[in-house]
Amino acid sequence: MKFDFNYYNPTKIYFGRTALDNLSGELSGYGKTVLLMYGKGSVKKLGLYDKVVEILKDAGKTVVELSGIKSNPSYSQLLEGVRLVRENNVDLILAVGGGSVIDCAKGISVSAYCDENPWKKYWVDFKDVDNRIVPVGSILTMAGTGSEMNGGSVITNEDEKLKNGRVFPPQVNPKFSILNPEYTFTVPAYQMSSGIFDTMSHLMEQYFSGDDDNTTDYILEGVMRSLIHSAGVAVKDSKNYEARSNIMWCATIGLNTVTGLSKEQDWEVHMIEHQLGAYTDCAHGAGLAAISVPYYKYIYKSGIDKFVRFSQNVWGINTDSMTREEAAEAGIEKLGEFIKELGLPSTLKELGATEDMLPLIASSTIPGGGYKKMNSDDILKVLKECY
Repeated sequence: MKFDFNYYNPTKIYFGRTALDNLSGELSGYGKTVLLMYGKGSVKKLGLYDKVVEILKDAGKTVVELSGIKSNPSYSQLLEGVRLVRENNVDLILAVGGGSVIDCAKGISVSAYCDENPWKKYWVDFKDVDNRIVPVGSILTMAGTGSEMNGGSVITNEDEKLKNGRVFPPQVNPKFSILNPEYTFTVPAYQMSSGIFDTMSHLMEQYFSGDDDNTTDYILEGVMRSLIHSAGVAVKDSKNYEARSNIMWCATIGLNTVTGLSKEQDWEVHMIEHQLGAYTDCAHGAGLAAISVPYYKYIYKSGIDKFVRFSQNVWGINTDSMTREEAAEAGIEKLGEFIKELGLPSTLKELGATEDMLPLIASSTIPGGGYKKMNSDDILKVLKECY
């Protein structure tokens, strides 16, 4: 392990078919008023909304609602949540949905009692959280983001055409998260695939960094293999509990910070997609899918040994008769086949991007990178290959 690290994750996980049974016990630790957050109505179709409201009422809670959270949660929605928290003296924010709802809930939790402009303070200037934080709990209905067990919050400022992410310290993590894989059964196939690839991208962006022998890399390889296998099953049978439970847990592990320990990491694919999403409002995982293969083809020679290892240990490719370049490229090609198997787009055009957007996306993307340090010109070249 090359770099020193401290690890702490305070989120309590309840996993499985009976996970919701634990909600009433958790509620006893919080005050009377709960802000119930959810998306555009799928939780009602699922029947989960009625169950949760009944549990809240049986626990004697006053329920305030914020619904209609977008797949790319907006700063205006965050501010509406801030208003509701302040006006109703909310004691707990309960997010029921996917990562978008949970991200927005965490954003509200740190912004509600911020005396400055929270967008500028927390998502632009990345200042420390020095105000009261409203506790968050979550009930997950879509796997992919890992938001249920981390401090991340990605918010889109529609006025500024910026989609910024911030990983807050562990005290912002959900205090508890309820994960029942059956809640993901009714997610449309495209959204399921988008979530799967979001998880895959999280794993790859942590994996493709460093040249040391790191236990974390072995963990990442194992989780990627599990995800690839279970995704293949779920694409054919979306209600296969074993596959969907594995996918859900892969997503949680993939971004609960265990898989980034003692790693430099490379989050440039996410940085590019954030700005793609700001301009197109595309599904996050779909945007990552369109960007990943061209990006990795662009950078692989700067970290070729890890890409060869990716081919061998993740995809099981026999590289004995290949050159190092061929061996590295073979894994990237398998990644492209995986994207097709998931039914996700391979071009930005399919996501609604126009050619005139590309320079704007490139110039507004935060430059970074792992094996290869990227600048705006590099990013624009990748975007043109994606288009």
